[in-house]
Amino acid sequence: MELKKVDFKNLWEVVRLSVKQSQKSFVASNTVSLLEAYAALSSGATALPFGLYEDGQLVGFIMFGYGKIEDGEEPEVAEGNYCLWRLMIDERFQGRGLGRKAMEAALHYLKTFPCGRADCCWLSYEPENTAARSLYRSMGFVENGEVCGEEIVAVLPL
Repeated sequence: MELKKVDFKNLWEVVRLSVKQSQKSFVASNTVSLLEAYAALSSGATALPFGLYEDGQLVGFIMFGYGKIEDGEEPEVAEGNYCLWRLMIDERFQGRGLGRKAMEAALHYLKTFPCGRADCCWLSYEPENTAARSLYRSMGFVENGEVCGEEIVAVLPL
């Protein structure tokens, strides 16, 4: 699995990716994610959007943050830490273990501390999203009792 920055070469391909209809309430569209990345960057915060590539083919999207973006919903753990802000595998490529491969590639990348040192990576997910909860737990993320909006927060030491 390879992470490639979203740029003018892959922007529209990334925007066209989509999850299954039954998953759309669990993850924002990539268009919304990229708009949020722009807003974060223009506000002086950090957003790192990437396309996920398997054997040279775009199969998903992932986005990281670092520190707070001051949106009013962040948990305390956000301060000075990395966030796995978005992760999606396109519906055509689901069921092949690519979510796990994406998580492994993501954690490998974050352990290089691209924006600075951090103690952990945090993420959040809808309580009803049992597939995400299972994946994140299997990767070592532990719920810390915080919430982000209405989502459960889980943390992994880096």
